[in-house]
Parts: sequence; structure tokens; C-alpha cells
Amino acid sequence: MRTAPLGPQQRTQALARMAEQELDVLVVGGGVVGAGTALDSVTRGLSTGLVEARDWASGTSSRSSKLIHGGLRYLEMLDFALVREALKERGLLLQRLAPHLVHPVPFLYPLTRRGWERLYAGSGVALYDTMAFSSGHGRGLPHHRHLTRRHALRVAPCLRKDALVGALQYYDGQVDDARFVTTLVRTAASYGAQTANRARVVGFLREGERVVGARVLDAEQGGEYEVRARQVVNATGVWTDETQALVGERGQFHVRASKGIHLVVPKDRIHSTTGLILRTEKSVLFVIPWGRHWIVGTTDTDWNLDKAHPAASSADIDYLLEHVNSVLAVPLTRDDVEGVYAGLRPLLAGESEATSQLSREHTVAHAAPGLVVVAGGKYTTYRVMAKDAVDAAVHGLDGRVAACCTEDVPLAGAVGYPALWNARARLAARAGLHVARVEHLLNRYGSLVDEVLELIAADASLGEPLTGAEDYLRAEVVYAASHEGARHLDDVLTRRTRISIETFDRGTRCARQAAELMAPVLGWDGERTRREVEHYEKRVEAERESQRQPDDLTADAARLGAPDIVPH
Repeated sequence: MRTAPLGPQQRTQALARMAEQELDVLVVGGGVVGAGTALDSVTRGLSTGLVEARDWASGTSSRSSKLIHGGLRYLEMLDFALVREALKERGLLLQRLAPHLVHPVPFLYPLTRRGWERLYAGSGVALYDTMAFSSGHGRGLPHHRHLTRRHALRVAPCLRKDALVGALQYYDGQVDDARFVTTLVRTAASYGAQTANRARVVGFLREGERVVGARVLDAEQGGEYEVRARQVVNATGVWTDETQALVGERGQFHVRASKGIHLVVPKDRIHSTTGLILRTEKSVLFVIPWGRHWIVGTTDTDWNLDKAHPAASSADIDYLLEHVNSVLAVPLTRDDVEGVYAGLRPLLAGESEATSQLSREHTVAHAAPGLVVVAGGKYTTYRVMAKDAVDAAVHGLDGRVAACCTEDVPLAGAVGYPALWNARARLAARAGLHVARVEHLLNRYGSLVDEVLELIAADASLGEPLTGAEDYLRAEVVYAASHEGARHLDDVLTRRTRISIETFDRGTRCARQAAELMAPVLGWDGERTRREVEHYEKRVEAERESQRQPDDLTADAARLGAPDIVPH
């Protein structure tokens, strides 16, 4: 099966096709749950459409802690069902569905009290490993181990000697969250789903009480489409309430946004061979290995301001630095911070005390005839949420529909990845690239790496690194526009690559070169290319300004100083 590219031509065709014929299922929202729902639906043999108002994963799904994990801390809350479900999904992703995108990552948990803490925490981690194994998908990750203080300091010399009396080490999974979502969309498109980003639902079509489709505005070319569907799924995350308002229906539940921010610092600022997990008075703090960087996060605060661009304030940054520095021998300063990003968790807030307890659980409801809503949940359990949403939609369809089969549908790039990894030295020699470059490409594209290498074979200059962001090749920028649905410079620097958080200049040094590489693919003239660069630079400056503000209100006002780009 050929993997469908998400180029500009395919997007235009997808919108036209969605308007031409009634779909079985139209999914609204291109985050991990919406993309997963589209894949679930189309692999059951249902004609499926997927529309996203902005870019794939541009909301919560590109701003997470980038972990695929069982939720060790939910064990402490005795939420065994959620942990078991998440551990099963973690195993599936690591072993079968996306081994090219999801990789093991070690974490060290410092113990601060002798005796009971090791017994208590050790029992929790042992249970975590046991539940993973009993799920049938526990292989692929090493077992946890107990460390003395001396051993822990050898593994993580960055820790202050008085910050621990010993430690536990365990493993979870890691993912580039935005890349994962784009790969999900491409996989769904390969099975026949019609997919379009920058396509905003501005209203729903009704026949009496029944929802029979949506009015979709093409934010790129202009024009409005009527897309008819037998079932519509609202998978818009923190925008769930706003999407429901377009139907005029009062939902059975509401989604509350909780802000979490993360800092990115260079690898050499924290001397450790393992990630760290630290307990704070409110939650837990992660220090996560991320290529040549570390991600430090996260916070958990209510957010009632702009949902498209949640802003990190100076107080948020100080909070993370203060907590991580409480255990580091060499403290981090503001000058060490390369990147900052803020995301919103969609937490369920019901109208009674019982439903407000749902928190990281998810729920699916028929909000109106023909309209299914899926909300809440965790990134790791997206596939289960998608299955539940399609199961609910199927009830509204006549005739028999096949059961969910996504447990056995590897994502684009997964098939053949282990064999290519084993042959990476030969692949590098053939492409004229260093083997480390090929490893980088394999861990981003898997077996789709051939498509990127074909671009380099046709134009050797695309095998050169991007100036100012040398971890990425020029070919990756072109490929993002031609195959991965990138429509704007921001899409490439923020989500198809992570340059915006991995460089001290936040991507401004390479912005012009990247825009010029995208221009011929997307048909930009000199004026449009200049506007894309200018918009990106304004966005970076607005984010920097927001991070100098003392609180959420002033940070939000500063971030909104850079409006979204309007292409036409």
C-alpha cells in the first residue's frame, strides 16, 4: 500500500470530494484523537472525512510532555483501569504500531527518605511493570531497578549529593507528538480518508433535530463547502464547548483547560544519562531527554484566556526553574533556556461532583442525533478514545459495520523500520550521508525515509543541513510542504520540525532559508515568502515578550500581539 502524501493538490482534492458525496463519518479536529478517529473509521470500511481549523496537532497535541506512558502517578490515585489501559497502548505503540516514532526512555526517581519510601515507591514501580507485562504488551522495555545513592549519582551526576538517599530507575515511552499526529493523518489518508487542514467548521447542517454535516470554510483559498455526513464526530479537545455551541446544544459535560508549560535546555546543562522524575507539592516534575536537549516540565494551572496561543508567563518559568534547581548541583538559569512552550490539557468538568472526578478519563456522548462528542483522556490512550467515538457513531449508521482493527494497523513508516535500522550504515553510504543523519531520519520517518532520500538524490543541495538549525536537513523542509501538509513557515519550524524550541534564536536564523525552500512547492511569490518570514519573526517576539510578563493576563495580552497569518 502506498502512503498518501499530504501535498497542496491532495488537500484541494479532499475538500472537493468531501463536498461531492455524503460521508459516513466526518471528524472535526485534527489533534491526536481526531486523527485517530479518522483512521479508526476508515479502516472499518466507512467513507471518512477529517477537517482541522488550523494545522495538524496545532493545539494540545503538539505541546505535551512528549511521553507515551502508563501514568505511574495514577496508581497512587488507585486508578488501576486507566493505568492498565495506558500501559497496553504504550506496548502496542512501542512494538507494533509506531516503533519508528515511539522509543524507550529511562527515568530516575530520587528517594529522599530511608526505609519506607523505597518500599512504598518500589512497590508502585513493581506493580507498574507487572501490569504492563500482564497486559500482553510488556515486552520492549527494561524492568525497573533499585539503585544505591552512589550508583544513582554515577547515572545522574547532575544531582546534589544531599538531594537523595537512593533511587529507583524505570522506563516509559517517548514520542515527537506533532510528528505522530501528522503520521496518523497520512495513514488515514492512505486508507482512503479525505483530510484537509486549515479547513474550519463554521456551522453545522441540520435537518430538524438531526446534525447531517458541517459548513467548512477553506482558510487558505477562501470559499465555503457543505460537507454532508451520516455521523459527525466532535474531537476538538479544549475547543469542545465552542464547537458544541455551533450546534446550539448544551453539552452533558464541559471541558476545562489546564495550562502546562515546558522549558527546553541544551543537553550539556544537565549532566545525566537518564531522565528524572521529581515529586513537587502539586504534582510531578519531569526532566526528559530530548535528542541534544532536555525538556523540563510541567505546570498545572487553570487557563481561561486565548486557547489558540496559551502563553507561558515569567512566573511559570520561575516555578519550573526553582523546582528543578532544588535537586541540581549546578542550577539552571534563564540564560540556559532555549525554548519554552505552553499547552492546554482538556480536562472534563461535569455538572456534578461525580463527573468532575473524571479528570484524565475520557467520555463519549451523543450530543444530538447525528453528532458524537469525544473529550478528555490522555495522549497515550488516543486509540481507545477513537475506538469508543467510532463505536458510538456506528450506532447511528444503518447496517453492520466492522469492529475496530487499529490494534493491527501499523502507522505509515512502521513496516520495514527494524530492517532499515539494521541496514542504516549501508543506507548512509548509498545516500552520501553520515550514519548519524540516517539514524535521525529513520527515527522521524521510519520506512518513509526513502521518500526523503529521493529528494536528495534529485537535488544534492537538499542533503545539506539547514543553516542555523543543523540538526535538520534542507530536504526535510521541502518534504514537510510536499508530503506532510505544511502550509506555512510556522507549521514547519514549530511542528514538522521542533526548531522553534530547540534553538536559542527560536528558529529566526533559518526562517528565510526554510521559507525559500517551501516557496516552489506551495507556489509562493517573493512577497508571500517575505510575509511568512515576517509573521514568524513577529510570533517569536510576541512569545518572548509574553515570557517576560509577571502573570497570565499580561502574558496572554503580549502573545496576542502577533496575529495569525491570513494567506489570502
